[in-house]
Amino acid sequence: MKKRVSIVIVLLVLVAAALSAQTAAPAAQSSDMWKYIAAAIAVGVACIGGGMAVGQIGAAAMGAMAENPELSGKALPYVGLAEGICLWGFLVGLLILVL
Repeated sequence: MKKRVSIVIVLLVLVAAALSAQTAAPAAQSSDMWKYIAAAIAVGVACIGGGMAVGQIGAAAMGAMAENPELSGKALPYVGLAEGICLWGFLVGLLILVL
């Protein structure tokens, strides 16, 4: 799975580079394009990683709660921490666009 994700990211970067090479854009527009691509990659990779983490933590939490229902309060904060990865990716993407 990790290999597929990295291959998709590399292909997206190569396609973006090929498209930017075909269009003879001024330097300002080219800089803006790379800014949008960087923000998209930051958010995309963070959300993919967060989704993988939530999937694994959620499955483990459900298994633990099936055996002992009292563990639900202890397992939920870990799922929230994994979801925080997506929020940090969004924040980084937003900062890339603003600055």
